[in-house]
Amino acid sequence: MIHPLLLKYYPDDTALRRILLHHSRQVVERALLIAERHPELQLNKALLEEGAWVHDIGVFLTDAPGIECHGTHPYLLHGALGAELMRKEGREDLARFCERHTGTGLTVENIRAQNLPLPLRDYRPETMEEKVVCYADKFYSKSHLERVRTVEQTAQSLEKFGAEGVATFRAWAQLFE
Repeated sequence: MIHPLLLKYYPDDTALRRILLHHSRQVVERALLIAERHPELQLNKALLEEGAWVHDIGVFLTDAPGIECHGTHPYLLHGALGAELMRKEGREDLARFCERHTGTGLTVENIRAQNLPLPLRDYRPETMEEKVVCYADKFYSKSHLERVRTVEQTAQSLEKFGAEGVATFRAWAQLFE
């Protein structure tokens, strides 16, 4: 079932809503499949599902015309913006999914080195649920909804951001696949 907060922030049937719902459903399905395959991880499935649904909720505030986003902020900020929305809703637990899913997570060092427009703090996923959503998200693109990357294709797509992120992704693949 679509998360009610998505419906609150995306009430109208628009191209962006359809893109976001499709992408989010893909991430939800993969995250829940990981939970089913790995009961030893003792994942909170309800929280996992909610986090997967809302991880990209802030995209409407960004400028990414290729996916029908016509906001004013750089796309990179969609996680931080979504986190702000979730905090206004009193959902710190969901805010963390929003701000901690870019790449395999961003460090203060990443932000400084790349001069990213984010507050200087650590945005790496910490809980196992956050890691699963971050991992699941990497297989799907909002600009190519029909595409599902393999583990190898996903690792290659992360190479441009540095070896640390690739190593993190490969470690997650060992744990979750």
